[in-house]
Amino acid sequence: MVRSRSIPPASTIDRDWPHQIALPDDLCVAHNLTLIHEFCVERGYDFWIRHVQAIWPKGKYEDWRLHCFRDPAAAEAFQAHFGGIVFVPDRDRENGRARGVWRRQDEYKRILDQGPLSVPEILRS
Repeated sequence: MVRSRSIPPASTIDRDWPHQIALPDDLCVAHNLTLIHEFCVERGYDFWIRHVQAIWPKGKYEDWRLHCFRDPAAAEAFQAHFGGIVFVPDRDRENGRARGVWRRQDEYKRILDQGPLSVPEILRS
């Protein structure tokens, strides 16, 4: 497999952009993704977006997006505006692997609205 030279490897993102906020993937599409991108660009944040699969104890799973920042203040401002869960790669990824799943210990609850973000109607099933 050939790696893109413009996208850093997952381990590099976890090392250099360690301040990560997780949002459900369904909240990060369409107009919501534009809102997120504009929020970060307008403030000059250095960020990347990654994916992680969250798995709950009863077998439910869901894709989440990790909004990764170099600066902890940027991650805090992002979380204050959009909500989300602080994700610590070494702690939250299975066995600390760069591409490991996120084993959640809480009870699954689908998030349809959070801060200014709302899951589009077509994805609400």
